Amino acid sequence: MKNSILLLLVLELFGCLTLASTFTPHSKSYFAQLSLRVKERRDKKGDPCKKIDQRTNTPFISKSNHMTLSSKVRSTDSKQLEDKSGLRIIISGAPASGKGTQCEMIKEKYDVVHLSTGDMLRAAVAARTDVGIQAKDYMDSGNLVPDDVIIGIVRDRLNEDDCKQKGWLLDGFPRTAAQADALAEAGVCVDCFIFLNVADEALVDRVVGRRTDPLTGKIYHMTYSPPEDEDITARLTQRSDDTEEKVKVRLAQFHANVDAVKGKYSDIAIDIDGSAKPTDVTSAISLAIEAQVFS
Repeated sequence: MKNSILLLLVLELFGCLTLASTFTPHSKSYFAQLSLRVKERRDKKGDPCKKIDQRTNTPFISKSNHMTLSSKVRSTDSKQLEDKSGLRIIISGAPASGKGTQCEMIKEKYDVVHLSTGDMLRAAVAARTDVGIQAKDYMDSGNLVPDDVIIGIVRDRLNEDDCKQKGWLLDGFPRTAAQADALAEAGVCVDCFIFLNVADEALVDRVVGRRTDPLTGKIYHMTYSPPEDEDITARLTQRSDDTEEKVKVRLAQFHANVDAVKGKYSDIAIDIDGSAKPTDVTSAISLAIEAQVFS
């Protein structure tokens, strides 16, 4: 809490909260001004999506090593992703770090398109896009969908009109340094990389106590947000992988890659204490985004 107050004072000192104090969130004026401020910042500091490596005719990637997964990642005409002036955000964190809760806040406050790889994969398969058909072939054969196909699905989704106009929020992706490099080579540029930092002990506690109501889909926690009555309690279910043993395996996999991913976005990374109350985490994220984008 002290850190949040200190950050607030610093932002006020530099005038970073002008937007929030002048416009009511969720209003058309707020979003119009937000879009304008993002555009002004990119005009002033330069937009990495418009910096092209003349040798390869692909977007220039600063502070990272090129690790090409496949030539399939690039579009056939080598064009980079085009956007207008919406925010481009990645949020990362371990399982149960609170990404879902904070994604809802970011989506509502900044009017961006919330994207998860699972949703994008299912949509591409249903729409029978080229990469969707490739993904279905792998899925039908019982194999994991490879990175180059996933990157193609993400690239195509980010290049749709709603993402170009409103901006986007990538939820929990990329998960590896190779995926981050492949995104950059596909022309995906980012304004903010938000990392929710929560201790493993707290994460295990959050996961083990998590339950789902099969009728409503609502998620409860037996300690922190228990169900309202006994009837709901009686029908709650627990995911088969929400056990202490299995969540520790997932956390080990996460930790094996997270530092390398954060390193790819070191110049725009924002570390947030995800162990605080959800409302305090939300406030810290809002302040950090506005400091990052409007400073």
